[in-house]
Amino acid sequence: MSIAAVLLAVAVVVGAGPSRVRARAGKVVAPGRPPRGHAPASDPLAVASSLDVLAVCLGAGMAVSTAAAATAESAPPRLATLLRRAADLLTLGADPAVAWSAPSQSLAGSIDAPTDALLRLARRSASSGAALADAVAELAAQVRHDAAQAATAAAERAAVLIAAPLGLCFLPAFVCLGIVPVVAGLAGTVWQSGVL
Repeated sequence: MSIAAVLLAVAVVVGAGPSRVRARAGKVVAPGRPPRGHAPASDPLAVASSLDVLAVCLGAGMAVSTAAAATAESAPPRLATLLRRAADLLTLGADPAVAWSAPSQSLAGSIDAPTDALLRLARRSASSGAALADAVAELAAQVRHDAAQAATAAAERAAVLIAAPLGLCFLPAFVCLGIVPVVAGLAGTVWQSGVL
């Protein structure tokens, strides 16, 4: 009896606590603070690296459910939730079309474009038998390309927005130090020559 009590105490101390279980179920315990080991939700490069991990796992011959569970450990929170759900359902023997579908309307509204594309690829792969690893690797490359394009566009917008205030600062100085002395000098010359 005492060995059972010791094992129970060890399981309670070492095992997942209620907050970790709630976080894994998709319920955020402390809003704004992602669980340990997760990247920010808005980082497209974190999604791309998670897709790369999934592609490598699948390319190495792992089962889809095992690869999804392994990728979920380091994926951003939204993607990790969907990967864990798919891995759990696939492990239990659910239909892949059900396992790779959006779990509910409330979560479906928060799914970003790369995650939605991954869900569509996985469903298509399950129904057609096409290799998922290559498609996921291409999706990761596309996400990186889109992130680079968005960063370039943001940098160009920032350059335009920075130039406007600088122009407003330097234009009066240019007028006061460059144009006014020339006009004053010409006006003085014109007045002295008696033209006017």
